[in-house]
Amino acid sequence: MKRKLFKLLTGVLLSCTLAGSAVMVQAEENQETTVKSYLTGEDVSQSVGRRRPIAVMLGNDADGAPQSGTENAGVIYEAPVEGSITRLMAIIEDYDNLPRIGSVRSCRDYFLFYANEYDAIYSHYGQAVYALQYLDQHLIDNLNGLTLGNAYYRTTDRVAPHNAYTDFSHLQAGIQSLGYSQEYKENYNGHFQFAADGTQTTLDNGISAGVVKLDNFAYNHPWFEYNAETGEYSRFQFGAPHIDQNTGNQLTCENIILQYSNYEPYDPNGYLNIDTQSGGEGKYITKGKAIDIKWTKDSQWGTTHYYDSASGEEIRLNPGKTWVEIVLNDSVDSVSIQ
Repeated sequence: MKRKLFKLLTGVLLSCTLAGSAVMVQAEENQETTVKSYLTGEDVSQSVGRRRPIAVMLGNDADGAPQSGTENAGVIYEAPVEGSITRLMAIIEDYDNLPRIGSVRSCRDYFLFYANEYDAIYSHYGQAVYALQYLDQHLIDNLNGLTLGNAYYRTTDRVAPHNAYTDFSHLQAGIQSLGYSQEYKENYNGHFQFAADGTQTTLDNGISAGVVKLDNFAYNHPWFEYNAETGEYSRFQFGAPHIDQNTGNQLTCENIILQYSNYEPYDPNGYLNIDTQSGGEGKYITKGKAIDIKWTKDSQWGTTHYYDSASGEEIRLNPGKTWVEIVLNDSVDSVSIQ
């Protein structure tokens, strides 16, 4: 009797051990490897962090805002276009579950050079004539709504041209139909330098930067306010919080880069030829402080680097989201840091 009971208990223990081992193995298989995001310096799943991001051209006038998908962007560029308005370019690596992204608007040539710095797939609906030479030569992988019907759709809640949107399935359809790789180039190792784990960039020698006002953008008058409790800057424009229409949440970021740039008009219609290559000055703003910086670019299609003007060392961003504000050199005096 004892021998039978011993065998029974042994069998039960063995079954439990095997079952437990199977659960552990399954859990390990389901736990995806994490990597440092090239966009934010934060830990993300490998499937997200090592897939090329999309760089989506977004309208930012009264009819184009608020945008959808911006809360998921790791980096957002704001630059002026004709008519005194700005356009946004949201660089997004985690877009699988976004209900919609947009509204998607037309390309300006300088945004192509910014997008290529991240090895991004550029998403746009049409273009200014000055971008055609680069698009026609396929110098950057791009999804053009004028020629690629399967990458975008029209909504009924906005009027054209402010109603072109996309999402994961549409983007994937466009990418696959053009045969673009979604893996980073073999020699790509990221854009920014980030503070090491367990450290922060505090800019102790910088000036106070609790509020950053960009009145150089006279149409939407954007500004950022620092929240010392969260360590983030909150974004405002048109006199109100700047939100993501998908979530209703206000946009925030850890880093702001002001990139002062030369330019000249392309033509009397107001199209701008913004100099993305020659370098210049600017500001780096984080954790309630701001310092002077200088920026250089490796080449027309290369990467922009930002250096502390005082030390000459390349700046290290705090992990998190970044806004890059392209400020024309003749409007720098309209930017205030308080």
